[in-house]
Amino acid sequence: MRHFIEIISTEPDKDFMGFAKQGESVLAVVRAYKESRSGNAAWRNRAAFSTANVLFQFRAIPGLNVNTAMQILCAGERYRITSVEDVHERGMYIVCLVEKIEPSKG
Repeated sequence: MRHFIEIISTEPDKDFMGFAKQGESVLAVVRAYKESRSGNAAWRNRAAFSTANVLFQFRAIPGLNVNTAMQILCAGERYRITSVEDVHERGMYIVCLVEKIEPSKG
């Protein structure tokens, strides 16, 4: 677990006056294991998630339910979560399959 990642919520927030504002809020900063897509057997078995090109594994965060509406920020790169899985359903580790968000060229 060498990489620091930020788990980000991109849902609209409310400001101090109660107005909705578009913004991001950092929900957690954790260390994670990062694995890029390769030709090994594990990635071939994940063929259903063909858009996913990176896997992040990190310890479960008490009180935080990671879901596909969130994003991950790692080393200045942004990733969209496509799948969330509890490893062995023990509540200890979370595996997220993600796809890199490429900035649009204007």
